[in-house]
Amino acid sequence: MKRWIWGVALAVGLATSTGAMAQQQNLSIVTGGTGGVYYPLGGGLANLLTKYVPGWQATAEVTGGSVDNLKLIGAGKADIAFTMADASLDAMNGQDKFRSGKVMQKTLAVLYPNSMHIVTIEGSGINKVSDLKGKRVSTGSQGSATEVMAFRVIEAAGLDKDKDMTRERLGAAESTNALKDRKIDAYFWVGGVPTAAVTDLAATPGIKIKMIDHADLVDKMNAKYGPLYAKGVIKAGSYPGQDKDNAQANVWNLLVVNEKMSDQVAYNIVKTVFEHKAEWEAVHKSAAEVLLENQKQANSPVPFHPGALKYFAEKGIKLTN
Repeated sequence: MKRWIWGVALAVGLATSTGAMAQQQNLSIVTGGTGGVYYPLGGGLANLLTKYVPGWQATAEVTGGSVDNLKLIGAGKADIAFTMADASLDAMNGQDKFRSGKVMQKTLAVLYPNSMHIVTIEGSGINKVSDLKGKRVSTGSQGSATEVMAFRVIEAAGLDKDKDMTRERLGAAESTNALKDRKIDAYFWVGGVPTAAVTDLAATPGIKIKMIDHADLVDKMNAKYGPLYAKGVIKAGSYPGQDKDNAQANVWNLLVVNEKMSDQVAYNIVKTVFEHKAEWEAVHKSAAEVLLENQKQANSPVPFHPGALKYFAEKGIKLTN
């Protein structure tokens, strides 16, 4: 009798344990470099998913940026990716850096507009994009959407990225350090405002930051690559010593996943993002710009995931792919 009771208890224990294991969900969130905005936002998102979805354990990973993230999503080596809309469109169509194969992805949410920064310092002799000719310039790390957009800005200004400048491929933090050490003359960075690395540069004693206007190039970029970019402004005072508005180009950020993700998992991610957004904002203020009203087909060239559409419909936002 005792052996029978013990056997029943063991069977019940195993069933309970198996059920708990079935509910366990490990999620990898691919972000960007440590000096940018994707990384802290990714860490914040990982904390939210781990805290509020029972059985989930999410982690944020450092990467080169959007291009790397999309390739990891396509290869099934990551679950959730931060990316820029232009890189996602290239990935979906198998163009440019994705000629080796299309990335079948779905949008979970349109996040916030990313601002192109063209950063230099007073005394560099750079006042407009065409002044980058003959200079040492970082166009962003390899595998980043910063590099994709930087090339398009340079092209729209009538320059050749390979012939007209000495080009480095550095992330935001590395670019800031190189500019401080006068190893480069300027750098490109696409990210939220403020970006920690740019703030670090602007706050450095003896350095006065200078942001190069380039909003006038947006129409040329859109004429060639489609309506992906918009004219924007980084307001004066966004960075220490920035004493005037910077007219620049914006592009939307997306949260994307492999199209094979289940509807329920996608729904839970989107629900957690929007219903606990106040906690996300405490990590980085760019999360405050993640709004339900951003969810428009025009803001994402990639179709929405059915799980995301379900949540948005519950909030009165009806989208169709």
